[in-house]
Amino acid sequence: MSKLQNEDVEIAVKEILKLSEEKKRKFTETIELQVALKNYDPSKDKRFTGSIRLPHIPRDRFSVCVLGTAQDCDRAQAAGVEFKSVEDLKKLNKNKKLVKKLAAEFSAFIASSSLIRKIPRLLGPGLNKAGKFPATLGDKEDITDKVADIKASVKFQLKSKKTTCIGVAISNVSIPADDTVENVILAVNFLVSLLPKNWQQVKKLYLKSTMGPSQKIFGM
Repeated sequence: MSKLQNEDVEIAVKEILKLSEEKKRKFTETIELQVALKNYDPSKDKRFTGSIRLPHIPRDRFSVCVLGTAQDCDRAQAAGVEFKSVEDLKKLNKNKKLVKKLAAEFSAFIASSSLIRKIPRLLGPGLNKAGKFPATLGDKEDITDKVADIKASVKFQLKSKKTTCIGVAISNVSIPADDTVENVILAVNFLVSLLPKNWQQVKKLYLKSTMGPSQKIFGM
């Protein structure tokens, strides 16, 4: 049973949107879900990871690049999605700085199943280190649908063995309050399902816009 109260989330979201409206920025602020865990030792306890597709795309700016064969690149071009061919990747010559630059240029990558195993050989470990190893694009999978799926998905995992805090983009200030609340409730309950002891391991939950103060939605 969820311990998160809809009313608490609604109040926090409305406050975030109100403050954002009062002090308009020159960009669209992201709303982040911040999680503090308890009774969890990341160096000893079983690591958890999981992704969930949210009903409303959380990030205003999220770019996806197709790494593909000539056929994949044609499909990407037809769908209006950025792409890099095998030849483009070979030109990087596993240069760490160039691979790092490529990783920074896009939010996520997808690659055809026939190419994905060759990525480490073509680029080295750079994309993996950046946490952006490509998702698999099936031969008959629609690129537009795949990109939409990636844009709407959030991933929960602890990034090191020394922290018990997680932050994920959950919405942005251009999205209606009700839609943001829906994203938050769904994401939190999914995260709790990943934890070995569920709600017993959730210490505090906050929502925070890029430039605004944190708003607590759970915890003492």
